[in-house]
Amino acid sequence: MDGDEMYFSLENLGSQTLRGLAKNLLVYKPPSVNEEAAIKDDPSSHRVKLCRERKAAVLVCLFEGDEGELRIILTKRSMKLSSHPGEVAFPGGKMEEGDADDTATALREAMEEIGLDPNLVQVVANLEPFISQHQLRVVPVVGLISRIADFKPVLNTDEVDAVFDVPLEMFLKEENHRWEEKEWMGWAYAVHLFDFESEQGVFLIWGFTANILIRTASIVYQRFPSFPQHLPNFQQLQRTFNSVP
Repeated sequence: MDGDEMYFSLENLGSQTLRGLAKNLLVYKPPSVNEEAAIKDDPSSHRVKLCRERKAAVLVCLFEGDEGELRIILTKRSMKLSSHPGEVAFPGGKMEEGDADDTATALREAMEEIGLDPNLVQVVANLEPFISQHQLRVVPVVGLISRIADFKPVLNTDEVDAVFDVPLEMFLKEENHRWEEKEWMGWAYAVHLFDFESEQGVFLIWGFTANILIRTASIVYQRFPSFPQHLPNFQQLQRTFNSVP
């Protein structure tokens, strides 16, 4: 993105908060490691290789709330789904053959699931990949919406039961947070859980979705969570995936 295009895009965001956030995120570079070195030191490297071709993307969509706070759009998965029914998630899904890149996947899925017009979203960054329970390599695509009033959700009820928004900063606070230690494929890691209540109901935000939200909040606010993350072993596996192109 050249200077003129960036200036035009930032001006379109309107809000000084969103413009400042966009400037920071447009220059964000995901951390990387030497993949060969990571695989050599990782006894589970064959599992890493299995995930390389299984790609997906989610839309991490931020907007400014009525009190100037940053908020993020989330969904509650349909109870009709065979996997993770009723759980909180981002709009997103698997990459399809016609998708040009991760951004295309995330925007297409958001349109299909909740009726979010891609023209309302200014994509500003891709975060490092995360690994799902089903060994999908998932890229969080960060987008900003300046005209949130123009977003009129249209839910695909086969996939989504509800759409709601939460304050991003809550994922750095101990309030309403707890964690449980789990093991996955021989790796010990923490499951983070956040309780959130709104007019739309009570939601439990946990696991994979919570991890992405914690990471996003840490990048946006440029500080660590106030709670320990307790990920001594899973981090090595995560770092290995971060370097896969």
